[in-house]
Amino acid sequence: MKLPLSYLAVATLGGLMPIASASEEKITQFYKLKGDETPEQKIQIASNIVPHARQLAYHEEEFIAFIHFGPNTFTGKEWGNGKEDAKVFNPTKVDTDQWCRIMKEAGMTKVVITVKHHDGFCTWQTRYNDTFSVLASPWENGKGDVLKRLSASAKKFGLKLGVYLSPADLYQIENKDGLYGNLSKKVKSVIPTDPTTFQSDPTKQRKVAAGAPTFTAVVDDYNRYFMNQLYELLTEYGEIHEVWFDGAHPKRKGGQTYDKKSWFKLIRQLAPDAVIFGGPDIRWCGNEHGGTRKNEWNVITMHDMDNHSGLDRTAGNIGYESEIVKPTFNVYGKEYKANYLNYTISEVDTSIRGGWFWRNDHEQPVKSADWVFDVYERSVGGNAVFLLNIPPNKFGIIGERDQKSLLEAGRRIKATYGTDLAKGFSSDADQNALGDKNLDTYWQPKAGLNGEFTITLPKPQTINRFTLQESITKIGQRVKKHAIDAWIDGAWKEVSHEEAIGYKRTHRFPSVTTDKFRVRILDARATPSIAEVAAHFYKSPPLAVTIHANAGKVELSTQSKGGHGGHAAKVKQEIRYTLDGSEPTAKSTLYAGPFELKDGGTVKARSFVDDAMGEITTTRLGISNAGWKVTASSAQGGYDAAKAIDGNTASYWHTTWSGQTPAHPHTLTIELPTQRSIAGFTYLPRQDRRVPDSMIEGFKVEASRDGEKWVEISKGEFGNILNDPSQRTHLFKKPVDIKFFRLVSLSSPQGKPYAGAAEIGLLAK
Repeated sequence: MKLPLSYLAVATLGGLMPIASASEEKITQFYKLKGDETPEQKIQIASNIVPHARQLAYHEEEFIAFIHFGPNTFTGKEWGNGKEDAKVFNPTKVDTDQWCRIMKEAGMTKVVITVKHHDGFCTWQTRYNDTFSVLASPWENGKGDVLKRLSASAKKFGLKLGVYLSPADLYQIENKDGLYGNLSKKVKSVIPTDPTTFQSDPTKQRKVAAGAPTFTAVVDDYNRYFMNQLYELLTEYGEIHEVWFDGAHPKRKGGQTYDKKSWFKLIRQLAPDAVIFGGPDIRWCGNEHGGTRKNEWNVITMHDMDNHSGLDRTAGNIGYESEIVKPTFNVYGKEYKANYLNYTISEVDTSIRGGWFWRNDHEQPVKSADWVFDVYERSVGGNAVFLLNIPPNKFGIIGERDQKSLLEAGRRIKATYGTDLAKGFSSDADQNALGDKNLDTYWQPKAGLNGEFTITLPKPQTINRFTLQESITKIGQRVKKHAIDAWIDGAWKEVSHEEAIGYKRTHRFPSVTTDKFRVRILDARATPSIAEVAAHFYKSPPLAVTIHANAGKVELSTQSKGGHGGHAAKVKQEIRYTLDGSEPTAKSTLYAGPFELKDGGTVKARSFVDDAMGEITTTRLGISNAGWKVTASSAQGGYDAAKAIDGNTASYWHTTWSGQTPAHPHTLTIELPTQRSIAGFTYLPRQDRRVPDSMIEGFKVEASRDGEKWVEISKGEFGNILNDPSQRTHLFKKPVDIKFFRLVSLSSPQGKPYAGAAEIGLLAK
């Protein structure tokens, strides 16, 4: 017999409470499944789960900053190995005021800093590691504290603060006296522990301020170490609003496990307003290149609320009804039982640079303001939060290119979304609470899963953005399909349609001038609600230029974004470019068609529309690949070596995967028509999917003048290539005269045995 929802016991953070009806009392954050619910009941329960207060505050933060700053900033690596000399961390000017001022000007609301990355180096004055931390650094004679500075600056500029503490710790793995995986027994431990008796007597407490909380846990050495550092971070640097746990495991030792249940308990008591990333509150978006899903549903299935709550959930249909009703879910091929329905928010984390850490300013690309603004609209306007990494350089400041891009994106955000062009509208909605900036007040159709209402603006306006918000606080996320119509030439015309809404959904469409819109809810999980509507106009700059080269021929083009900006999709644009490194102006060379650049070089280009000009696109192009001969040590049928130099980014070389699969190393050899002086190369991994197969991580480069005698000329690593498969540039220490170039793949992400490339380019001296 099917039970009505009112008979179900509902788990909340405050205990158990019954649900009276589908639109009355709600479930706060999670529901523990009994196992006998029907698919219909699961969907109904999911439609009644609402966020915890800290999650709602997180939703409202919308656009936040990430800081990666540590030894990797100085070594040029994405992931350190824990064997670095602590003295390598020696910035000459750590200006956290500059960081926060830029973030605030860009419209960001919070900054999250990596106080310990996977290498294990601690950038605050910890009591529990004086050998691989700022205590052992020459920076400020070992007295420096990055987090202390940032905490003060964040408070000064009105930003919230979060901390990233990596569970993985290579220093504790590689150090002979390291705590990670040392096979220590779990024993009763007091947190905070006296560092002088950390292992000999973990029940001895270090001195704390009167009334400060203490904790008791049965844990091994590493978990005790981790919890003591958490305690420091959460009690000595002001209010913490986010704790970030990365799920990466660059190396394991001794079967080490994490006692996340104890970690989370400590966090909930010391920082009750902090959301946990990699825990029950926030989840990874599934990539690190700014990708967003078509729909973000906040309620998903979960195995438990602690140790497995941070599992990577990369599927595009996570939270869909088809997934909610399943008794299990799959993560990287492993099956987990779905024991909970949990409200957890997607965080779109990506970096403004090509990599999480600053490397240099001559190879490392910086994303454009166009890109930042687009990711902002897709994430914040797609029911997620946008976490953008802005890594300081080795001096301790944010670089000029990063500043320029971020501040321009922030200017566009403010210019577009700082003004609601629908302000003062009238509506035929039953409840006229659609413009009071309060998610607790809302419109609902009188009955059923669909309905519509109209809003009339005080005067006609030109609009190309329309935002909707559901009452996720009182009703829940329910809308499955909806559309926006505009009143044009005496009739309704659909201008946009989407599916899920949640906290916020932003519609982007070609500009229309009207004084009336209609919102149609076409389908929902239960009686839907709309709490807020807003209308905006984005005046986009001229479109960015795309630079493409093959066989020495260079083509420049602009690609329309579907008319989502203030310019018409078919507006005539001029493209002007330079080859001498200077900034293109209205007097620079006008692009009239493909031109030759056989020896490669740096092309800078931008588009112009009347007096407006777009962002500059800068690309360093390699020498012409005409006449190249290419071979590989292994190639799957249809994925031969020639695909790596065909000028087509959609095709790629891939080593053999059928039959006997050869292991690393793999080689790709290019024979040039004549000997050339080469300064480096570019590598573009496969672009069709974010999978490790055929991607190169560790590599070396060999050169030859005769194809027989080879000399190693460089070695390196494409860090984070799987999650950020963008083109990488690798420069040699000095140019080398070669006729034969050989790229040797030494390793692939996730230990895969394959290698490959979408495009390889060779850079001239």
